[in-house]
Amino acid sequence: MGFDYETGLDGECILHLYMKGGVEFAAAHLDGVFAFTILDTDKRQVLVGRDTYGVRPAFRTSSTDGFLAISSEAKGIVDLSNGSTNTKLKLEPYPPGHVSQYAVDEAGKVSLDFDKQFHDVGQAPRYTTRIPELVPSPEDNVRLLLTEAVRKRMMGVRRIGCLLSGGLDSSLVAALVCKVAKEMKLGYKIQTFAIGMDGSPDIAAARKVAEHLDTDHHEVSFTAQEGLEAIKEVIYHNESYDITTTRASVGMYLLSKYISTKTDNIIIFSGEGADEVAQGYIYFHKAPTPEDADIESRRLLSDLYLYDNLRADRTTAAHGLELRVPFLDHQFTSYYLSLPAASRQPQEGVEKHLLRSSFTGLDLIPDDILWRPKEAFSDGVSSKKKSWFEIIQKHFEKTISDQDLASASKTYPENTPLSKEGYYYRQVFESYFAGQAHLTPYMWMPKWIGATDPSARTLSHYKESDVEKPTITGKDED
Repeated sequence: MGFDYETGLDGECILHLYMKGGVEFAAAHLDGVFAFTILDTDKRQVLVGRDTYGVRPAFRTSSTDGFLAISSEAKGIVDLSNGSTNTKLKLEPYPPGHVSQYAVDEAGKVSLDFDKQFHDVGQAPRYTTRIPELVPSPEDNVRLLLTEAVRKRMMGVRRIGCLLSGGLDSSLVAALVCKVAKEMKLGYKIQTFAIGMDGSPDIAAARKVAEHLDTDHHEVSFTAQEGLEAIKEVIYHNESYDITTTRASVGMYLLSKYISTKTDNIIIFSGEGADEVAQGYIYFHKAPTPEDADIESRRLLSDLYLYDNLRADRTTAAHGLELRVPFLDHQFTSYYLSLPAASRQPQEGVEKHLLRSSFTGLDLIPDDILWRPKEAFSDGVSSKKKSWFEIIQKHFEKTISDQDLASASKTYPENTPLSKEGYYYRQVFESYFAGQAHLTPYMWMPKWIGATDPSARTLSHYKESDVEKPTITGKDED
């Protein structure tokens, strides 16, 4: 738009856009992830905005007597109280895809003018960027848009690395980062990072992808004890007691710590969002209709800020890293979700079939990785003999008493924990964020299959039409 920039800070564009067209105009024309607060002293207004998928965190709390607090983390405002009543205020995540305007009176008291949604899941963005023209082939367009989503996120002067589990999503992102890096002649090898326990299938798969891409590959191993010791820190940083989020966060948290302390990488690419956009969770095989699957896909995307996006941002940002997530690019997601619902469902017994088909025959990643069955992240980091979730459950079976669990409904009447593992997570959460249980509105769980635990290891293989399908699973933070 031809603005004259005075700094090298990427956030400066927000001020220029705001001055040009107001807060909604500014938020709607940002091609990226953000959570911002603007104090307009001339107009005596506070303006707030957050990106569509809530990749960057934001919280707020207010009172009827004109108090307002906004923070990028709940812990920044959890101890604030209303001075007149000395009552702890209730926090809420600032809603993704929204902007707000607050008026500030002469006494400094704040009142809400409006909360407004400027963009929703699957909507085409208002801005336009320079990409080649789309073609009739959905596969070609998926490949084109994902590549461009990676390319636009390669901006910056700091070294770029990739989280690599060896699953489809992280492998595709790493491969495209390497491809674009060569075109840009960055002058260094892309570093890739994998983590797992001894015997982890993720470690083996990631190593194969790294060799194929010729990256500077790092493997990090952690023990059961190291994982268990990290759980309290993970809950503190995540500000969540969701079971599958906590399980899956441990490996990512420990890996981020390694990257921060052992390398000079700051910008880290990840495959977050692919399972929500492309119906990658294996329970999508059981969707009653294509329309049901589409509704569930959009619901998952709408709630990402409460679960996977929260986990991904917190576990990396806790160690000073900046996460970039091309699968949640607005142009990519709006196009993908515009395709016929049936074409986005699992096909031929394989989830994310359209995404996989879009990269077939290119040798971008090895074929057996391109078509590798899903391995849930919290299980993929495990030994084949002993699953991470089983280690956790066995540990907390000793830590939490039967009596504690039996009285859980009295101790925690809101979102009552149903297992000793869940009870412990809630106990730790309350020690940091007492009275804020609503920040985790429900426990993440697969649909349509009667699951009682989100882990893949609790569910059995099944066959349909003589096609062996992978284990029906809950999560894959790939």
